[in-house]
Amino acid sequence: MIWLGGAVTAVAFLFFALRRLRRYLHIYQQEEYDSLRFLRWLVRSFAFDKRVAVAIAVIALFVTLAGPILPAIWQGALAGLFILAAVLEPDPRKNAKKKLAMTKRAQRIYWTALVLTVPVAGIAAFAPAPLWWVAPLWALPLVLVLGNLILMPLESRTQRKFWNEAHAKLKRLRPTVIGITGSFGKTSVKHILGHILSMHARTLYTPGSVNTVMGNTRIIREQLKPGTRYFIAEMGAYGIGSIKRLCDLTPPDLGILTTIGEAHYERFKSLETVAQAKFELSEAVVAKEGKMIVGEEVLAQQYAVDYMNAHRDNFIICGEGEFADLKILNVEQSKDGLKVRVTWPEMFGAEEFALFAPLYGLHHGTNMALAFGAAVLAGVPAKKAIAAMATVPQIEHRLEVKPQGDGSILIDDAYNSNPSGFAAALELTDKLRNGRGRRILITPGMAELGERHDQAHAELGLKAAQCIDVALVVRPDRIPTFVDTFERRAANGRVVKLNSFAEAEDWLKRNVKEDDVVLIENDLPDILEREFRV
Repeated sequence: MIWLGGAVTAVAFLFFALRRLRRYLHIYQQEEYDSLRFLRWLVRSFAFDKRVAVAIAVIALFVTLAGPILPAIWQGALAGLFILAAVLEPDPRKNAKKKLAMTKRAQRIYWTALVLTVPVAGIAAFAPAPLWWVAPLWALPLVLVLGNLILMPLESRTQRKFWNEAHAKLKRLRPTVIGITGSFGKTSVKHILGHILSMHARTLYTPGSVNTVMGNTRIIREQLKPGTRYFIAEMGAYGIGSIKRLCDLTPPDLGILTTIGEAHYERFKSLETVAQAKFELSEAVVAKEGKMIVGEEVLAQQYAVDYMNAHRDNFIICGEGEFADLKILNVEQSKDGLKVRVTWPEMFGAEEFALFAPLYGLHHGTNMALAFGAAVLAGVPAKKAIAAMATVPQIEHRLEVKPQGDGSILIDDAYNSNPSGFAAALELTDKLRNGRGRRILITPGMAELGERHDQAHAELGLKAAQCIDVALVVRPDRIPTFVDTFERRAANGRVVKLNSFAEAEDWLKRNVKEDDVVLIENDLPDILEREFRV
């Protein structure tokens, strides 16, 4: 009977593992299946199951105090515990902001991990005491990593096959390839440029924030059609070599580098390293004797200056400073959109161009100028590029202004992830207020700023004190310098401290009035906003 009771407990544990592994997989997926980052998160947050472990300890204590009892009794108690925990386990495919996507890769990792859990549960079935079950319980996140490790040869072969298919298709159809990178602004520039080029010729550009090798591979394989004249590839940098691998897949004829800044500073540790990573795009463009158009903020890094001086003919600098080739003369925000005056002496002599787009945020002025310059370099007549830009849709979740039925205005900047964009959003909130309503901010702050985290948030707190009346701060423990600075410097402002965006939404439903302007600034993934409670 002992083995039968153990078998029942093992089956109940596997039912629990079936549910719990999905939650760990959800975090693993948000860490892009980077095992080292996942393990760091696991240790940092000590995300091993504590509740079930405590319940097991209670059962073990009862067994000790009650004296000799039949193993079937405590085995039955454990089985009931695992079944109850499984039933109560939330499903990240349904109950999450960014839901678990059970892609083919995710399924392979999930089912491999579950298979690996079977022998672990089988061994534990012969456990002479309840506490032995804590070991398989805490091993669950580790079997995901082991499963991914086992699958790596298969994943490599599968990815290489898809890569070869995408690369061959790109070579066969031969569109003009435009690569876009930058610490921030690349998705916005891609959106604006993609719209302009689409009005001129068949154009394909990667959707949303897709910017990895396999993301771009999938888009090429599934969506690139014969007759496509332009393909725009957003290129994200997750370390030295990331952009080179993207350029190997999609060798760029033209490149755009928006800026080099603090976004993802935590990964790179220094801006010089960021510059080296981003300039892998420039190296690929220069190798094809193409043109790079770059935001002038790039010049703040010596590595960038040295490389550009060595290949000056391949670069067009865009900005307001004395070294700008494509010069921004003025940026003006109105309630209808953004007006930008530019001149490009080398291309058009003394002629000035008035750009307009129904977009919001002064930082988009540079994005518009970069897109205009790239469109002209890609062969679009300047006047056609300007006309197309005037009809560009708002960029989803990036300073997207949405008048509400109750007379308030919502500014959705949930996908912003950089301090300069945050500051621009605060200024816009102040500008759109008609004088009667309140300026309300919802934010959990920025992420991945590394050692700049506290200082950057103190600076943003000071800016918010000038532009905001009510700050709804989600997870204030993450950004104490923001909260402290705002409370000290905002004469009439107040802070409302909340644990989640759901609580912020409830506050808005109860308190927002006509003429209020509400800014949603950044929306952290579940891994940062929600405590992993088990």
